Amino acid sequence: MDTNSTIKIEVVYGLAHKQKLLSLPVEAGITVEEAVKESGILALFPEIDLKENKVGIWNKAVKLSQVVEDLDRIEIYRPLIADPKEVRKRRAEKAKLEGRADKTTGGRVNPLSKKVDE
Repeated sequence: MDTNSTIKIEVVYGLAHKQKLLSLPVEAGITVEEAVKESGILALFPEIDLKENKVGIWNKAVKLSQVVEDLDRIEIYRPLIADPKEVRKRRAEKAKLEGRADKTTGGRVNPLSKKVDE
C-alpha cells in the first residue's frame, strides 16, 4: 500500500454500557460504508444495520456513499427510542396539568405572581 494513497480515520459506536473507537488506515477515496465494513465494528456490534442506523462524520449526518477524508471520524448512530417532539409534547401537557405551565400559552407560571385570595 502506497503511503500517499492511505489516510487515517476513526469509526465509533457506543451503547450505554459499551463504546468502541477504532482507528485505522484506509485507502484514499473509500466511502463511509466501505470504511465501516473494513473497520470490523460490525462484528463487534452485530445489532448495527447500515440500512437502519444513521451515520455521520464529526456529528454531521452523511450518506453511506460519502467519500471519507483524512482524519475523519465516522459515527454510527443508534436509532431513537422515542420521538423527541412527542416527548416534549407530553412533558408540556404534564406541566399544564400540574399547574407549572400556563394553560393558554404553555409558558411557565411564575409562582410569585399568583394572587392569593384573602
